[in-house]
Amino acid sequence: MGLVGGAGIIPISHTQDTAGPIARTVTDAALLLGAIAKKDYTRSLDRDGARGAIIGVLRHSYAEVSPLVETSFAAALEDLRRLGVALVDPVEIPNAKDAENPELTVLLFELKAGMAAYLATRPEQPARTLEDLARFNVAHAAEEMPWFRQELFEKAVAKGGLDSPEYVEALAKCRRIMRVQGIDALMAAGKLDALVAPTGGPAWRTDLLTGDNPNSGGCSSPAAVAGYPSVTVPCGTLAELPLGMSIFGAAWSEQKLLRIAYAYEQATRHRKPPTYRATIDA
Repeated sequence: MGLVGGAGIIPISHTQDTAGPIARTVTDAALLLGAIAKKDYTRSLDRDGARGAIIGVLRHSYAEVSPLVETSFAAALEDLRRLGVALVDPVEIPNAKDAENPELTVLLFELKAGMAAYLATRPEQPARTLEDLARFNVAHAAEEMPWFRQELFEKAVAKGGLDSPEYVEALAKCRRIMRVQGIDALMAAGKLDALVAPTGGPAWRTDLLTGDNPNSGGCSSPAAVAGYPSVTVPCGTLAELPLGMSIFGAAWSEQKLLRIAYAYEQATRHRKPPTYRATIDA
């Protein structure tokens, strides 16, 4: 958070929306990050760059993933050991679950404020606030909401401004749990270079009954709530669908994370180009 500007991003939460590249390889990611952050990240890319790193393994500070995903993650940890990484296993973010409700509270307040600020940059659009968008959706429900509603929009509309005590308290709690008592404390106590965890489960099907309900776990929250850098690299497949390992750490540690990610990627070569199949076996 703060490495690159947020211009052009349709906001959800300005303290959690972390802009960055999506790319085929770590090299491509480093090149693109360098273009948007105006810094050379390719000098971090060393096939032996993980050697000597001390990495903490998060086991329970993320939503649970399936045993099959854990098996893939276990193999990734062995690969890291072979690359000369010292693993501290496990490490935990104390009270990580306590950040879930404040995180949503922060998101709702910031969605309302951020959308108004974004729409102010788009004078050609008739909508000026999140409430305007919500009213439009209701007025055009047949087209905009034929299957699902806009519950989060409506909850956000009901919130006050960013000077609300509820928002200020929730934001402070998020930063205390995920920064001061969380990632910062873990990194300092173990003299860690990074943390790792399964990125999530395989891609899921979205249908009109259960909706967008992955229920596949994952570790996106700690880095996002802290506003700290994170990189995910392929670490295997499950039913032909890719799995990833997330590597994240302290503020401004992009160079170090890219170096570790590149060494792992080059040693394992797990990425498979997409085949664009119409379906896969259940």
